[in-house]
Amino acid sequence: MSATATVATRLPAGTWKADPTHSSATFAVKHMAVGTFRGGFANLDASLIVSEEGAATLQGTVHADSIDVKDENLLTHLGSPDFFDTERHPELSFRSDSLQATDDSLLVDGELTIKGNTQPVQARGSISGPSVGLDGSQRLGLTLETTVDRTLYGLNWNAPLPKGGFALANDVKLIVELELALEEG
Repeated sequence: MSATATVATRLPAGTWKADPTHSSATFAVKHMAVGTFRGGFANLDASLIVSEEGAATLQGTVHADSIDVKDENLLTHLGSPDFFDTERHPELSFRSDSLQATDDSLLVDGELTIKGNTQPVQARGSISGPSVGLDGSQRLGLTLETTVDRTLYGLNWNAPLPKGGFALANDVKLIVELELALEEG
């Protein structure tokens, strides 16, 4: 397949569900202009639905209160209205009906919703498989990456640094790695 085509032309029709043990949704943001703060979400759900006609839909959610960072002291602040406001906005979600693949890359156009704010995003990545897992199920790997401006989603908190600049950059890299299993049905 050298020309761009829908992902569905490479995959069996059906519903592919994320294996939560082998899937992740993480983020990275520049911190203090010299380092990178990384975190993720422990609870995610994603699926890729491929119709008999070849249309593909990718959708996923993460539970905002499942945020996972190295410093537990930050959990309360990240769950507050300054950031994810987990009490009023318990989920972050993504949906795409536009998946295109070439031999070595994947392009996904969709909509990301955080704190009730929905913005268009374009993610790039790769798709691998399908292959057969140890349990006999068909498996598929999907890796996507994009960068978003967190302020477009209402994640506005910041603090000025003593000699100029701010504690956090606005651009946040999002990385999703999914191992999907084809549901038997």
